[in-house]
Amino acid sequence: MAVIKSNINERRMLARLMRAEAEGEGELGMLLVGNVGVNRVRVGCLDFTDINSIERMVFQRPGGFEATIKPYFYQRARESELRLAERAINGERSRPAEFALWFFRPDGPCPEQWYGQWNSGRYKSHCFFIPTESDCPDVYNVY
Repeated sequence: MAVIKSNINERRMLARLMRAEAEGEGELGMLLVGNVGVNRVRVGCLDFTDINSIERMVFQRPGGFEATIKPYFYQRARESELRLAERAINGERSRPAEFALWFFRPDGPCPEQWYGQWNSGRYKSHCFFIPTESDCPDVYNVY
């Protein structure tokens, strides 16, 4: 059962984002990006108080995803990415992104904190960051 509302266009958009941000990191890497995106839509805290749809999450400015300003994002989503997007929308979460609202790809090791948010781990090239429970309790709610 879906944990956020979506239509087919939004599922394709999420799939394209997952591919553009993490295709080189395999299925799990793309799913982790999907976890961050779904978490941003689910919560109403911090930078995401007005982010209530996949489209608003994908194109959020400032604070959105760098991939959306590059041509690679605008390639068609493949069936494999659509299935991954469905899994994320249906609530499948994986460490280290299960509660993450941010990720980035540093040149070196992951910093302990990034803009005041705590590192929850690294998967291949991406570091993931979570809010404190007092800053954003909704992200820690289990569906």
